[in-house]
Amino acid sequence: MNQTKTKFDKVFLIYIAIFILFGLAALMSASGPLGYDKFHDSYFFVKRQLLLGLFPGIIAFYFFLNINLTKWRKISWLVYGGAVLLLALVFVPGVGATINGARSWISIVGFNFQPSEVAKFALIFFAAYLLTDKKRNLHDWQMGLLPILTLLSPAVLLVLIQPDVGTLSIMLVILFFMLFEAQVPKKYLFVLGIMALAAFAFLVFLKPYRLQRLTVFMHPELDPKGIGYQVNQAFLAIGSGGFWGRGVGQSVQKYQYLPEVNSDSIFAVVAEETGFLFSSAVVVLVVLVGLRGFKIAKEADSEFGRLLTVGLVGWLVWQSFLNIGATVGVLPLTGVPLPFVSQGGSALLSELAAVGLILNISKKEV
Repeated sequence: MNQTKTKFDKVFLIYIAIFILFGLAALMSASGPLGYDKFHDSYFFVKRQLLLGLFPGIIAFYFFLNINLTKWRKISWLVYGGAVLLLALVFVPGVGATINGARSWISIVGFNFQPSEVAKFALIFFAAYLLTDKKRNLHDWQMGLLPILTLLSPAVLLVLIQPDVGTLSIMLVILFFMLFEAQVPKKYLFVLGIMALAAFAFLVFLKPYRLQRLTVFMHPELDPKGIGYQVNQAFLAIGSGGFWGRGVGQSVQKYQYLPEVNSDSIFAVVAEETGFLFSSAVVVLVVLVGLRGFKIAKEADSEFGRLLTVGLVGWLVWQSFLNIGATVGVLPLTGVPLPFVSQGGSALLSELAAVGLILNISKKEV
């Protein structure tokens, strides 16, 4: 461990701590009726979040806060390889589990774990290593960039065939952003962007329900009791909250009306209970996390640290806006959770590991 660096960015840590505390409070309120209905325990999902997410996440946070980045940079391929192996295990009979139409989970003795959450972290870690390897010329398409994309493709392809389009979109957006920050020529980025859009168009038309989701995004009033049910119930929750909200704990939609109140739709319950004013403060908090995180990236001691921070902060911010944007109707519904708020142990564990790594990079000599 690097003993000369002891001072890390406390402002960023405060922002994250506020986010986590807010998330636990929001989860406690939003998931209460669902927890009681399914498990006769109003606090079931909060307890699960603490046991499987926050507590192991704090351990992961402390571990990555204190690792030697120089040494871990050299074994980033091992972190990535482990994540790819976990992604492959979801297809092993008796190990993988299908939830909400995607084979994205590993289920062992009643506990579910989503490898794609770890894969996002590992992909960013390995991509930062590859893009800062001095042996690779990023201006050379065939000998420089193509080998990097080939090495990163297994994780992306395994998420694609699950299929988990929401996570796939996050991975591709973050990789694109990291390639931009690494100063890959814009003509290559343009080609990659066109290829990604074509791939998503193909995925949308491949499965009818994805095309229906896109149609509902453009016309929310269509099929309000079918494919558009979740979107319309979210709109109802947000609209009924008004400016000041119904009051903490006073949501009506969380009582079995709004689907996925403990995960994808939790922001709608927040908006219903606390209103436009406080729910807007959540968006401001996301922006503050992003601005502070990119400040850390700018001041990083190494190119690897800079690019790694850009990827990790980009992941947390983009996923937050993807979730919130889908809830308020400015983006299509993708089913991705709201970082630090939505229930999900493997998600919170990975997010806290990312925070630990960001703060590790922010350390300065004192």
